Amino acid sequence: MSDEKNSGNDLNDMLGDAKESAKEFANEAKETFNKASGDNKKVIAGVLAILVGSLGVHKFILGYNKEGIILLVVTFVVGFFTCGMGVGLTGLIGLIEGIIYLTKSDEEFYNTYQVGKKAWF
Repeated sequence: MSDEKNSGNDLNDMLGDAKESAKEFANEAKETFNKASGDNKKVIAGVLAILVGSLGVHKFILGYNKEGIILLVVTFVVGFFTCGMGVGLTGLIGLIEGIIYLTKSDEEFYNTYQVGKKAWF
């Protein structure tokens, strides 16, 4: 019986440690995204656009909430009614935007997307 009690305590300790680690990771990620400057946002937005562009995460990173919501709606609503074609369309948009973001110079990216607020391509 005491072995069962000890293993239960060990499991609770492991779960507590995992929760604490997850909280620390989440807090550090928030700090990183909040501190990201022009060129850091370029890399983050570019990579996220290529990997998960259909979800519009890169738009939210750059502060384009309306455009991010548009990508989400097209992905899920249009994708639902067209058996996934919405995901393909928004994924292609994300891929193109990610390549554009990563091929621009840091100064050009900053002036175009953060100062000039150019939302699409």
